[in-house]
Amino acid sequence: MKLTRKLVLAKAKASDLESVKKLNCWGCNLTDISIFTQMPNIEVLTLSVNSISSLSPLAGCLSLSELYLRRNMIPSLSELSHLRPLTRLRVLWLAENPCCGTDATQYRLTVLRCLPRLQKLDNQVVTDDEISLALMEGEEVTTPPGSIQNQHTTNGLQDAETENDPLNYNMEETNKIREELGMKPLSRDKFSSLSSPSTRESKPIKKSHALDAVLLLLKDLDEEELHVVHTATQNRLQMYTLDSERLTKTQQTQKTAEIQH
Repeated sequence: MKLTRKLVLAKAKASDLESVKKLNCWGCNLTDISIFTQMPNIEVLTLSVNSISSLSPLAGCLSLSELYLRRNMIPSLSELSHLRPLTRLRVLWLAENPCCGTDATQYRLTVLRCLPRLQKLDNQVVTDDEISLALMEGEEVTTPPGSIQNQHTTNGLQDAETENDPLNYNMEETNKIREELGMKPLSRDKFSSLSSPSTRESKPIKKSHALDAVLLLLKDLDEEELHVVHTATQNRLQMYTLDSERLTKTQQTQKTAEIQH
């Protein structure tokens, strides 16, 4: 069933689509929600217990803060890529969809890696530690095939030229992280003006490009996002410290054994 303008206005008791901020379409047997491309001001949306399989119509609902999608037909977590631009989204209920799979822990980490601003997922509060763990262990959500974001240039020569271009790689790393945080991508011209040529030339390896990308992102993050980065960094450093301590203990044990023999 297609969600129509008439049905939306009747349920919301509104005169036009743009004025609708809250909508409850629980259990309406919906399959087509393309109407939301005309509803940029929706803030709270209940679509649970339907037959929805694509979230692409929600990509332009930038005011959306709560989204309830329990018991639908969403096939893959790649559909969450359409929610990345929704920087105000804080509550998501996605349970009981095919995309949730059988590994509840990995599912949760993957969702939170894709949407690190969430404060509640499937009616459970999201903690800072979860976000930090998700950024490290959650699987990367890719854009669904056929999506505009996933289309590449058809010019083979251009692909070959840009594939090995350090600036292009650096820009892709930056925009990849920006996309995961729900931020707009940088254009090549703007990126070039922000990134020092001398830095790019002196750091040709991929790890340094990733570092440049992260450093460029920091100036665009707000306090909440910086806190997430800070917590994730602390946890990562603790892991390195533990690994270093284990290595030191192993080396000391080996030396002791050699002396005894």
